[in-house]
Amino acid sequence: QVQVAESGGGLVQAGGSLRLSCTASGRPGGRYAMGWFRQTPGLERNFLAAITWSGDNTYYADSVKGRFTISRENAENTVYLQMNSLKFEDTAVYYCAVIVYGGSDYFNRNAYDYWGQGTQVTVSS
Repeated sequence: QVQVAESGGGLVQAGGSLRLSCTASGRPGGRYAMGWFRQTPGLERNFLAAITWSGDNTYYADSVKGRFTISRENAENTVYLQMNSLKFEDTAVYYCAVIVYGGSDYFNRNAYDYWGQGTQVTVSS
């Protein structure tokens, strides 16, 4: 079992920045590919960004490329999502997810095995 916990959400004005954090724990020595998704009420949970377990490769949705940056600290199994130039339409619940069992389709939410509870990001216009 892997526990996933996000933090860092909140209220920010349009044009501002936030940094989300996510820590995966529960398996000593475990190293996982991790990703970020977001969801607004009534809509699907959409992929934003992912990073391989080594941190050597990152992947982004077109909607956030150039504004959001994913990074990680492997020693802590912690992943960050730096969000800049936030827009009203970025308002959503943001979820962190972990691939434990070898999935590699990082853009597909079904590849992820464990999820956090989500953190709310609200961008005021």
